[in-house]
Amino acid sequence: MSTKSKRKFYRTVIEIEVLSETPYSSTDLEKINDDITNGHQSGLITIVSDSEELDPLTCVEKLTAQGSDPEFFLLNKHGHDIEEEEDYLNDDDEDEVRLRKLKKD
Repeated sequence: MSTKSKRKFYRTVIEIEVLSETPYSSTDLEKINDDITNGHQSGLITIVSDSEELDPLTCVEKLTAQGSDPEFFLLNKHGHDIEEEEDYLNDDDEDEVRLRKLKKD
């Protein structure tokens, strides 16, 4: 039986401002970095909100809203740890592990 994770999770909001001579619409972080570092755009990166601690269930909700899976942080949909990280990362067949874990939930 899994229990609610005791690990800590954090959310930080970062804003990137780009000044350019033409409309700018890239959301690719590597391209934005190159454009403001080596290209013809000026950029400013600002931390909008300091890191706020999230409980495991809120973290699951935020991951889902971002299009990520709770398993990114080795959590199930209820905010419980799915298993020890080293066991998960050393398993040869990740898909099989995920199926087993989904069946448990």
